[in-house]
Amino acid sequence: MSEHNSSVLNDAGILPLEGASVVIIYTEWNEFIINELMSGCDRILEKHNIKDVTKIQVPGAVEIPFAIKQYWEQTKGTGVQPSAFISLGCVIRGETPHFDYVCKAVTEGVLQLNLSLPVPTIFGVLTVNNIEQANERLGGVHGHKGEEAALAALKMMSFQRQLALGKR
Repeated sequence: MSEHNSSVLNDAGILPLEGASVVIIYTEWNEFIINELMSGCDRILEKHNIKDVTKIQVPGAVEIPFAIKQYWEQTKGTGVQPSAFISLGCVIRGETPHFDYVCKAVTEGVLQLNLSLPVPTIFGVLTVNNIEQANERLGGVHGHKGEEAALAALKMMSFQRQLALGKR
């Protein structure tokens, strides 16, 4: 991990999370970038002994919120609902306004779920102008956004457990 953004990249505040489960929803687009985001996520989740990880691929970023909502609804009452969702994708600016629409839709969709579901929904979708900016976020000068997404999920799951124990 690089030296930048150390407040995000540290493990402070992460409780032991026995029995926690994470669902990673990731996109088909920009596969080499997504694979590296996933690898970063996997490293952090393994380091913290999160063994129950489900990975679901969707066509594109706009489909991420739908997949999360459907997964939540289909697992309701089964005892196997996840402790957190992590969304991973990469939207690269092109020559049309499509980039803006996709970024707005996925951002607002994940935000709505983060506010409406009782578990954290982490936004790990890169929205970049070019491949170089994506690479800078895969362990370059801007850190590793896959690792950061996993750390955010762990910290939010810990936050929820602290609240449940009456600690703030």
